[in-house]
Amino acid sequence: MSSVSFPALITKKRNGDQLSRDEIEAFVNGIANSSVQDSQIGAMLMAMYLKNLTMTETTDLTRAMMNSGETLSWPEEWKGNLVDKHSTGGVGDKVSLILAPALAACGVKVPMISGRGLEHTGGTLDKLESIPGFQVSVTSEKMLDIIRTVGCCIVGQTKKLCPADSKMYAIRDVTATVDNLGLITGSIISKKAAEKIDALVLDVKFGVGAFLKDIDTARKLAGMMVGAGKGLGINTVSLLTSMSSPLGKMVGNALEVAESIWTLQGNGPDDLFNLVIELGGELLSVAGKAPSSQEGRSMIKDAISDGSALAKFCAMAKAQGADPATADALCAPGNDVFSVLPRAGAIVELSSPETGYVTGIDAMACAVAAQKLGAGRSKVGEAIDYTVGLELLVTVGDKVEKGKPWIKVHTKNGLPDDLRAKLEQALVIGSEAPASGTSRVHEVVYG
Repeated sequence: MSSVSFPALITKKRNGDQLSRDEIEAFVNGIANSSVQDSQIGAMLMAMYLKNLTMTETTDLTRAMMNSGETLSWPEEWKGNLVDKHSTGGVGDKVSLILAPALAACGVKVPMISGRGLEHTGGTLDKLESIPGFQVSVTSEKMLDIIRTVGCCIVGQTKKLCPADSKMYAIRDVTATVDNLGLITGSIISKKAAEKIDALVLDVKFGVGAFLKDIDTARKLAGMMVGAGKGLGINTVSLLTSMSSPLGKMVGNALEVAESIWTLQGNGPDDLFNLVIELGGELLSVAGKAPSSQEGRSMIKDAISDGSALAKFCAMAKAQGADPATADALCAPGNDVFSVLPRAGAIVELSSPETGYVTGIDAMACAVAAQKLGAGRSKVGEAIDYTVGLELLVTVGDKVEKGKPWIKVHTKNGLPDDLRAKLEQALVIGSEAPASGTSRVHEVVYG
């Protein structure tokens, strides 16, 4: 569009009319080149929030955001082999650290661009930075080299990738328009589409420890993200997964890296191991690398059991700056991972107040405690403590004895009374064992 009246576009959306692809592109380009004012961006975001975005508008917005900056490019012979995964975030969610190398071991390329955590615990990048020397800021040329030699990398977003999203998100944050499903979809899928991948699996979490509390809203978001991904030519699938209790047994940055290594060595908790396999199996299936999701799950399981996924993690760590001896020591079966990873100065154990069965472990209570210990940040750029966090000694379904420890709190200097009370409230004990089962997957959304 040669000349655009942004007030007219705002009025059109405010009145509930559908914006055309050209109009959405004009608005997003105006954000990228600063020809639209911040007040106008805020007004348009509020109009989109109140009137919602159709599936067509959401896809057009996602495409325009993707095209607002640079997109990654890959050798032609990699076409059809580029895959990635995204999670909406949860407590103890370290899946990416295990799944990326497992996928690489299955022969696909994984250019994973991840983020930092805000609030409860660190994000994927923060967790990896607890490994001495690990670098998450790399050039696109270096990224290409790592994927060519290793098959996977996990790096941070550059400022040139989807710059309109960064500006829009900052304004969404101060205009109370963050939790709109269309805008969430555009923000997430645009960054994945800018990676120029062929297939994508989405882990959309619901429950007390997730951004989305109820499954109906999670299902709607999953459907929109699958639709937008497919609309941009990406084979996309989404899994709705439960986040009522922490995933795995570790919550905290270095602690979650340790648990990821143990899982890659075949010694991880069942719920984490199974979720990695479920996500990987669906992704390999929609990517056309496995004839079915069941066969895809077998491929991921084999990559972990034969050690090839662990070898990929070790190679990725070396390629991203970790000293080779450090990486080898971290990944060596039987070696103490905390001979490499930073460790907290003190451990405080909490005991079960009664005998019975664990019927619940409140994920949000654990998340809040972990953040207050220093494992997370309350504002962007704030330093975090890699060493602190929680180590669950029991999981839902286990029997606990009165007076026996159920959690270890890794802390710098003791446990304040308010955090102790918060964690004591997190453990729910019943007289009967809950229904068994370690799968957190509620359903699969194919679109």
